[in-house]
Amino acid sequence: MTELLSVDKVSVRYGELEAVRGVSLSLAAGETLGLVGESGCGKSSLGRAILCLEPVAAGRIAFNGYDVTTLKGAALKQFRRQAQMVFQDPFGSLNPRMSVGSAIEEVLFVHHIGTNRAARRERVAALFEDVGLKTDWLNRYPHEFSGGQRQRIGIARALSLEPKLLVADEPVSALDVSVQADIIQLLKRLQRERGLSYLFIGHDLAVVRDMSDRIAVMYKGEIVETGTSDQICDEPRHPYTQKLLSAVPDIDKALA
Repeated sequence: MTELLSVDKVSVRYGELEAVRGVSLSLAAGETLGLVGESGCGKSSLGRAILCLEPVAAGRIAFNGYDVTTLKGAALKQFRRQAQMVFQDPFGSLNPRMSVGSAIEEVLFVHHIGTNRAARRERVAALFEDVGLKTDWLNRYPHEFSGGQRQRIGIARALSLEPKLLVADEPVSALDVSVQADIIQLLKRLQRERGLSYLFIGHDLAVVRDMSDRIAVMYKGEIVETGTSDQICDEPRHPYTQKLLSAVPDIDKALA
């Protein structure tokens, strides 16, 4: 498989705090890499650094072979068309004073996609349909939607630029279990249809396993174990991974 993303010995600092310490990982085109760990371990900081939303203190991040850590101006804008984020809190990432259709149209306008507003509106409507939303909801505001619907809107916005990579930062952790399953199935379908690559960030190992081809386990700013989803979940080697697995409920025992 062709390598899309390469992270080499990357560190992220906030003043004296080193949130990410010398992390290396890779992601192939069309693959899902799960990044799992407890809150505060640095996984979201790493995801933001990959998208150039946080400065890198050390190391190199390459996308399609090109170093993105020093991108500025038009080059950074072009990279952002290829790599987008789905946020944990879809409500917080949407402008409450702007209709959801206009919010996505604005993204297209900024990136000069669509010859006019009618063309952009048509594109937004197609995105809404693709993520399972009704097109007559385009003029509604974020507060008029449920959490699951808002996450679908966030996914539609991320897809509007036709990226190759989505960094999904705990995209289902704030949702009910039944809604989580719907969003996971949506992400899987979109990946199949669009050839997307995902960096799927989460703390729930069961959810991450269901979504991922491979998993990287993060602890105190470092990657402590990587492997296929089955290797990590069935034969964990690191004590921290074993601890994470022990916290996953055993559904079969609960129903016995």
